[in-house]
Amino acid sequence: MGSGIAEACVRSGHPVWLRVRTDRSGQAARAYVERTLARDLGRGTIGQEEHDAAIDRLTVTTRLEDLAGCDLVIESVVEDLAVKRHLFSELDQLLDPEALLATNTSTLAVTSLAAATKRPDKVVGIHFFNPVSRLSLVEVVRTLVVSEETLEEASAFARSLGKEPITVADEAGFVVNALLFPYLNSAVRLLERRVASMEDIDRAMKLGCSFPIGPFALLDLVGLDVAQAILGELYQETGDQAALAAPTIKRMCAAGYLGKKTGRGFYTY
Repeated sequence: MGSGIAEACVRSGHPVWLRVRTDRSGQAARAYVERTLARDLGRGTIGQEEHDAAIDRLTVTTRLEDLAGCDLVIESVVEDLAVKRHLFSELDQLLDPEALLATNTSTLAVTSLAAATKRPDKVVGIHFFNPVSRLSLVEVVRTLVVSEETLEEASAFARSLGKEPITVADEAGFVVNALLFPYLNSAVRLLERRVASMEDIDRAMKLGCSFPIGPFALLDLVGLDVAQAILGELYQETGDQAALAAPTIKRMCAAGYLGKKTGRGFYTY
């Protein structure tokens, strides 16, 4: 997600400092951006000058201090509240007092991240969807303490990337994931009850509802571990039984069958 957000930004004329943990992950991130830009250059959807300018706008670094001059930082690290709060505390001390801090979290409480800083009115959720290059929606998350000015700036930034922002409350899952993951979980429960085969459930939702991808293929794309974490947050906040992760999801996570990223999930890759 971090690489995808960086790509969207450099395409739209924004200079980007992409902070990564290791040189290896930095090389992979840069290669991703260069590969997608080269693909569009080859297709003729961008010109050589636009291609070169976008690449020149990207700086990859392992040093958090290199973000000191940024006026907007978007966090997209592991979905762990303690990790995110620690990072926000560090960034709060590093950045200019007027800089905005944003999180790409899909389920965690943005208000809790804001509370780890001395600028809670300047902390906002800017939730992109994967793949960033293809999906136009951005959820801009309104916390109890964020200022209207920050919300307006976050929405304007999303629009500058060619995205369509909607404002959502700081509630687990926001809009999309609050609807999506109970649906995915229900598909797994249908499979457990042997209502239909996995392949036929995927076909049913594509052919019957015009979804671009079936629930099991989507779970593999998202990652079973991510799905389990999101369902856990939804269940913890709402108590809705529809968000209680199906046993198959838990067992697959325990076995390391996490989807496309591990080569095996509901399908084999």
